[in-house]
Amino acid sequence: MGILSRFKDIMSANINAMLDKWEDPEKMIDQYMRNLESDLGKVKQETAAVMADEKRAKRELDECTAEIDKMQAYAEKAVAAGNDDDARTFLTKKQTLLTKQEALQQAYDLAVDNASKMKAMHDKLVNDISELDMRRDTIKAKVRVAKAQQTVNKVGSSVSGAEKNLSAFSKMEAKADKMLDEANAMAELNSSGEESTVEALEAKYKVSSPAVDDELAAIKAKMGM
Repeated sequence: MGILSRFKDIMSANINAMLDKWEDPEKMIDQYMRNLESDLGKVKQETAAVMADEKRAKRELDECTAEIDKMQAYAEKAVAAGNDDDARTFLTKKQTLLTKQEALQQAYDLAVDNASKMKAMHDKLVNDISELDMRRDTIKAKVRVAKAQQTVNKVGSSVSGAEKNLSAFSKMEAKADKMLDEANAMAELNSSGEESTVEALEAKYKVSSPAVDDELAAIKAKMGM
C-alpha cells in the first residue's frame, strides 16, 4: 500500500538529511527530535486514515453479508408461498452479492493487514521517540566531552609547536652567544697585538735619562773620543 512506502520514504529522507548535515551533533540531535515529532504527526494522520479504511471496508462487508442473508430469507419465504419465480429472483440477487462479498472480504483483509502494520509502525515510532528523548541528555553530554577533548588536543598541538619553537630559539641564542664570544676573543687578540707593537716602538725611541748621558760623555772624553 502507498502509505507504507511513504512512511519509509519520510523516515529515510529525514535520517539521510540529518547525516548529511551532521556538523554540530549537539544542535542536530534537537533538530532530529523535532523532525521525528513532525514525522509522528504525519504518521498519526496516515494511520488514522488507514484505520478508517479498515472500518469502512468492514462496514461494507457487513452490509453485503446482511443483504445476502436478506435475499436468502426472501427466497425461502417465496418458496413457502409457492412463488418459485420470485425465489429465483432473490437467489440470483444473492449470487451477485456473494461475488461482491468475496471482493469485499479481500479488501477488508488487506485493510486489516495495512492497519495492523501502520499501527505497529506508529507505536514503534512513539517508543523510539520516547527512548531517544531520554537518551538526548546523555548524547549531548558525550558531545560536550568530545568537544572538550578536541580542544585539549588542539591546545596540546599548540604547546608542542611552542616547545619546538622554544628549542629552536634556544639554539639561535646559543649560536648568538658563540658569535659574541668569538668576536670578543678576536677583539682581545687584536688589542693585545696593538699594545705589543706600541710597547716595542716606545722602547726603541725611549729618551735616555740625563744622568746616564752625562756619564757616557765623561767616559768618551777620558778615552779621547
